[in-house]
Amino acid sequence: MSDGRDTERKGEPRGDDHGDADHREPVAVSRIEVPVDTRAPGGTTNAYLLDGLLVDPAARTDALDAALADRGSTDADAPSVEAIAVTHAHPDHVGAVADYAALTDATVVAREGHADRFAAAAGVDPDETVAPGETVADTAVRAVDTPGHAPDHLAFAAGGRAAGPERSVLCCGDLAVAEGSVAVAAPEGDLAAYLASLEGVRDAGYDRLLPGHGPPIDDPAAACRRLIAHRLDRERDVIAAIDGGAADVDAVVDGAYEKDVSGVRDLARGTVAAHVEKLVAEGRIDEAWLGRLADGDFG
Repeated sequence: MSDGRDTERKGEPRGDDHGDADHREPVAVSRIEVPVDTRAPGGTTNAYLLDGLLVDPAARTDALDAALADRGSTDADAPSVEAIAVTHAHPDHVGAVADYAALTDATVVAREGHADRFAAAAGVDPDETVAPGETVADTAVRAVDTPGHAPDHLAFAAGGRAAGPERSVLCCGDLAVAEGSVAVAAPEGDLAAYLASLEGVRDAGYDRLLPGHGPPIDDPAAACRRLIAHRLDRERDVIAAIDGGAADVDAVVDGAYEKDVSGVRDLARGTVAAHVEKLVAEGRIDEAWLGRLADGDFG
């Protein structure tokens, strides 16, 4: 993958959910690895061309320009870019939204209720908003509610089980990764919402996940189960540290993590804080912990 691009075709039904399952036209999926200057796993973010939707253009690169040029061809199976959206408005996902909006004249779409957050991060006002369950602009791609990593987090689905096996893909941003785990950290991370999002995707029957970082995930249910188990394991570690006498977030970090987290201690502290917020909300630890969180800096 010398040019940073990975292109495939997925046979999907086009149109509404009641279309003829035997009428399948290809949905083109291209993954472009984009180097980013901001903090990101592996130093890159995956931008995707999913049918006519450009997702998460993190920076302007020659490889992404070339992929867009390909979509401007006369190939009916690779339509031109009609819309631009992001899975969430973190810096490693929005960096070139304004650039590609100007280049393509595509419709810029933000999540409903988060337009101001999107504009502040992307440097451009959205033309439209989309709510979970709706299709994005004039594409056949559907927005899926996946909060947790960030409050505005969306995923984007193409196709459905009516199209038969190996037909359904979900561009899932920072919901899941093929290896390792996803940061769910205070002040924005909501672990209860994140676990619910993973459970929803696990049960939805998608055939492939297209994550914001790293390679595609070919067994979505297994990946979601692994990530849920990881979070619950960390939760048990947090509870054990508190039960063992840890009195502040830093002490919980020291007790809950066996590996050296000195290089990412801010993320570890934010993760512990998110776990504490969930445990307090569930009545499993004392509310006094909220005061201890207020004394910390997780921004």
